[in-house]
Amino acid sequence: MKKPITLLLADDHPVYRDGLRQIICSDPALKIVAEAGNGAEALRLARELKPDILILDMDMPGKSGLEIARARQREGLAFEIIFVTMYREEDMFNEAMDLGAKGYVLKESAAADILQSIHAVAAGQHYISPAISGLILNRGARTVALRNEKPGLESLTASEQRILKLIASDKTSKEIADGLGLSPRTVENHRANISAKLGLQGSHSLLKFAFENRHLLDD
Repeated sequence: MKKPITLLLADDHPVYRDGLRQIICSDPALKIVAEAGNGAEALRLARELKPDILILDMDMPGKSGLEIARARQREGLAFEIIFVTMYREEDMFNEAMDLGAKGYVLKESAAADILQSIHAVAAGQHYISPAISGLILNRGARTVALRNEKPGLESLTASEQRILKLIASDKTSKEIADGLGLSPRTVENHRANISAKLGLQGSHSLLKFAFENRHLLDD
């Protein structure tokens, strides 16, 4: 029997959360392992239970959904994030994507979109509510423009880009080596090559560059 996709559902409005739960529980391939009514509780449960996907409201007491996404990046937590939100604004969408969210579902269309979004994200894909699909095109144009300002990124190999993303998550060389099955020396060589291609000097310049430009390192 195939292992179910495990979910943590967090929204500070119980009635809305109940509605999402009913829809999700109609799919036998999905399993809600916990629910939370505030962001602090959601992050605590996510660390403890390690679900596959967090389904988060953006605005919650304790911690916002965006703060949880930042903690995920900072701590290297393995779960994916789907935001279920009323925000259609481009800046909110871009911030969510910059922080590594894989799904962005409007609350008004969640009844139709939520199951499809979960299965897409579980399969390694992104899912954006069709009503705001134009934001994807705008984001693509923005990313191209930003990358043109940092042309050295295009010269990095896939392995170097992957390592740069991990550096942006504040991983040490040993942690990167362990995660990728490489020797620490190999990782250090990659770091030196990346710095050379990007014209960076100094022991902290690569970490600073990676953190400041992590929004350009999305898959």
